[in-house]
Amino acid sequence: MRRAGLVATLVLAAACLSARSQSWLGAPEVVAPGVELFRTADAALVNNDGPIAVYLLRLDLDRVRIESALSNDEVMDAERVDGIARRHQAIAAINAGFFNVRNGEPVSLLKVAGELVSDNTLPRAVVAIEAKPGERQRLHFDQAAAKIEIQLLAGSDPIAIPVDGVDTTRERGKLMLYTPRYHADTDTAANGTEWILSGSPLTVQEVRLNTGKSVIPRDGLVLSYGGVDPPTPLLRLSPGVVVTVATTWKITNGTPQAVFDEAHDIINGAGLLRRGGATLSNWQTVEALQPATFIDVRHPRTLLGVDGRGAVWLVAVDGRQADHSVGMNFAELLGLCTRLDLRDALNLDGGGSTTMVVKGAIVNKPSDAAGPRPVSDAILVKSR
Repeated sequence: MRRAGLVATLVLAAACLSARSQSWLGAPEVVAPGVELFRTADAALVNNDGPIAVYLLRLDLDRVRIESALSNDEVMDAERVDGIARRHQAIAAINAGFFNVRNGEPVSLLKVAGELVSDNTLPRAVVAIEAKPGERQRLHFDQAAAKIEIQLLAGSDPIAIPVDGVDTTRERGKLMLYTPRYHADTDTAANGTEWILSGSPLTVQEVRLNTGKSVIPRDGLVLSYGGVDPPTPLLRLSPGVVVTVATTWKITNGTPQAVFDEAHDIINGAGLLRRGGATLSNWQTVEALQPATFIDVRHPRTLLGVDGRGAVWLVAVDGRQADHSVGMNFAELLGLCTRLDLRDALNLDGGGSTTMVVKGAIVNKPSDAAGPRPVSDAILVKSR
């Protein structure tokens, strides 16, 4: 009984300490079971150098789940976060990974509903979401890259052919792989070679020369080479040839490869701030982020983190608005992580993309003069 009493006292003390440490947030708005919204304008977060506006969602993964979602449910083009949230009937949402603003295509690692739709050669900060049926989700933070290759047998000799890009605009002399998540077709010009693959095992069904916009089979994919004279290994891709697709991972901080292979979603960012309670600072050497333009400069920011009690935090920091909010640099983001007791934290796409949606409405003030920016993908909050 004495031991039970001591445990209860320690638990109560920890809860009181946590409550005191987050008293600066004030009382939350209960959005839904397991979803609380906080707002703060505490100028101490930016050393009293200007106004600041921060919006924070605290999520209980025993009651809600998070998932990645593409704009318009495909890779091509972009869509506002509130539109993505509305289509998926999400409780809340924030913008997620980095993308090409000209065409909406992701520019780093992205996996949606178990399917890799964007690869990368340079490691970037990511979170892999493990979602086993009936279990609470687990989030794994690391810095990672992934490349795809296709493998086929020619006689008795295996051939491996590297793929230059997944679900992205084709370049001349490059081999691209298009999945059903990309679009109804490849959206390519009629100056290439395309191989239609489908079935189980994955088998070449047709080779198309000097044509574009090949329809992507729902149970397959399309390989597309920019040019009509593909290199010799690709000439082995004739109808009836069986092809396998393999992913090679480059993982910086030791997360097992199986986690990435089996993850339901993988979301990219730029700047892994904390991992397992340790603060990182290798953003320039590993992720090639520049201090003068990105790390040490205040911008609007979007953040995903997990605190010491297992709660997930989604954070939007407004910026580039001198009369409203100046934004944060990485040092200030780390200060926010400390206040929230975040053991893991990932800086997501920010700038004009920073958008938080709660119950269908945008609650922050995006910085673009034209209004909320269409994005490539979002993180959705849904009830379990």
